[in-house]
Amino acid sequence: MIPTLLREIALTQRFPREPEPDLVMDGPEQVAAFAEAGRIDGVMAATYLFNSARISQVIQGCKTVLDLGCGPATQLAQVAQFNPSISFIGVDLSPAMLSSAEAHVKALGLTNVKFIEGDISKLDKIADKSVDGVMSTLALHHLPTQDHLSQCFRQVNRVLQPGGALYLIDLGRLKSLKSVLFFAYLNTRFQPHIFSLDYERSLRAAFLRDDFESLAKQALPPGIEVFNTFKLPVLLLIKTVDRPLSQPLRDQFQEMRRKLGRRYRSNLDDIRLFMWLGGLRNDPFR
Repeated sequence: MIPTLLREIALTQRFPREPEPDLVMDGPEQVAAFAEAGRIDGVMAATYLFNSARISQVIQGCKTVLDLGCGPATQLAQVAQFNPSISFIGVDLSPAMLSSAEAHVKALGLTNVKFIEGDISKLDKIADKSVDGVMSTLALHHLPTQDHLSQCFRQVNRVLQPGGALYLIDLGRLKSLKSVLFFAYLNTRFQPHIFSLDYERSLRAAFLRDDFESLAKQALPPGIEVFNTFKLPVLLLIKTVDRPLSQPLRDQFQEMRRKLGRRYRSNLDDIRLFMWLGGLRNDPFR
C-alpha cells in the first residue's frame, strides 16, 4: 500500500473525471447485491460506524434530518438507531433502492425514518427551510456534472433552516488510474464483484477537492468546514460544527468500536487517523 500512496501523492496530473453512465442503480439483482455487500456487518462496517458517530455529533438537537442519496439506507438506519428522537427523510432517485431501504428500516423496527423518491439536485418535494439537518454519505459523486453538484448544494441551502446542521462526505478524485484500481479492488476477497466494480466507477466519477470546496463555498450556508484524508483525498467532508454528544452515546460508539472484528477495527482506526491528520478533531471514539 505504501508505494501506491507515495506515487499518488507525488503525481501532479489527474486523469479526467468519468461520470457514471447511469444516475440510478435500479436493476433488482444489482440493487440486491449492492445492498447485501454493503450491510452493516460487511466490508463497509468501519466506514458506517465512523460516519454514524461523526454525523451524530453534528446533528445533536435537530428535529428533522434529510439524507441525500440514501440508497438502501444502511447508513441512514444506523444513524437513526443512534438518534431515535430525530426524524429522518431519505431521498433517492431509484425506486428499487427505496424498496430495499424501506424493507431494511422495517426489519429493524425503526419508526423515525421515511423515504421520498426524488432527484437530490432538485429536491422539489422538500419545502424551503423545512429541515434543520442535512446529511449525505458517499452519494454526491453519482451526480453527472459539476453543475448538478452546484444545484444540489443550492437546494441544500434552500431547504436547510438558518444555523442548521450539515454533514456531506464523499469520495475524492485520485490522480492515477492505478490508484483507483488499487483502492477499488483492495477488499475484493470479502465482497461481491459488483460492489468492487461500483467502487471503481465511483472513484472514477469522484469530484476534485478544489471543485468540491469552491462550489460548497459558493452555494452552501456560511460556517462550513472542508476536510479530507491526509495528503490523499480519498474522502472529502463538508460539515458544520460539532455539538456535544451525551456520555451514554459516546460510550456506545466506543463500545461498538471495541466489538468490531480486528480487520474492521483496524479500518476504522485508519480512517480516524487519516482524517485527524487532515485536521478533523473532536474524535468521538476517544
